[in-house]
Amino acid sequence: MPSIAELFIDIVGPNPVLQGLAGGIVIAFMNLLGAVLVLIWRNPTERSLDGALGFAAGVMLSASFTSLLLPGIDFASDPAYRPFTPGGIELAGITPVLIGFGLGVILLDQGERWVQYVGPLISGELTDRAESDGGEGTDDWQRSSDSVSDGGIKRAGAMVEQADSRVVGVLLFTVAITLHNMPEGLAVGVGFGSGDVTNAIGLMLAIGIQNIPEGLAVSVAAINAGLGRTYYAAVAGIRAGIVEIPLAVFGAWAVVAAAPLLPYAMGFAAGGMLYVLGDEIIPETHAHGHERLATLTMMGGAIVMLTLDVLLG
Repeated sequence: MPSIAELFIDIVGPNPVLQGLAGGIVIAFMNLLGAVLVLIWRNPTERSLDGALGFAAGVMLSASFTSLLLPGIDFASDPAYRPFTPGGIELAGITPVLIGFGLGVILLDQGERWVQYVGPLISGELTDRAESDGGEGTDDWQRSSDSVSDGGIKRAGAMVEQADSRVVGVLLFTVAITLHNMPEGLAVGVGFGSGDVTNAIGLMLAIGIQNIPEGLAVSVAAINAGLGRTYYAAVAGIRAGIVEIPLAVFGAWAVVAAAPLLPYAMGFAAGGMLYVLGDEIIPETHAHGHERLATLTMMGGAIVMLTLDVLLG
């Protein structure tokens, strides 16, 4: 009986870039699946969302190590690896992974600050709408941008509950989620670009699984802001995940084109994912009095990912 990796290759083909494209489509579809769950699960409780996000955190935590950091170190430690040698210093072993990790953390940290500047790009449409409601658009944007720059996704999500800035809050929340999806798409592409299809499939499934509660959270935030349930779940929900597809293709292509970049790319993707985990997801799941549930579901998510890693490996 053929393995899962062999079946995947039979369907998609042996080209790592096409495999990265397929992986990007799968994780974006899982984001959409989570978004459209709101059409069935119409009123998820805060407790349920915290539990689901806790599970996603456990999956991300385990996948960052088993599918990115440790394989990256192994790859850069192989005698056949051709490291970069700036100034005659060989960057091999754990070093390139740590460099990539640091860059991923820095980019996500700065990216959260950049979210506040997205406002002017969307404010043209919102200004017209605000004028028809009494000219409150400018103040709404100022309050929303200040909130996002101070606290990122968590505060942007909280802005959804304020009637005077809820639409801007949801748009910024979606932009922030999209930003945080970037390292996930890159990670899948890098996984397939490495040539280890089995490990890449495990990573694809892990990120896809955690995309489900993430997509649901985006849709719930929009519905709380008064946006249309069907329209937002079907259209805007996928928008937050669609960025993963081109980044998955880019990640696979970049690694294939320059194999020495693989450990840097793996570290970069892991750094971005762990930053999101520590800065946003875990604090959000502990903000509503459901810390015990969120912690237990996070442990469950880690167990599921470790089991997948063993079964697929």
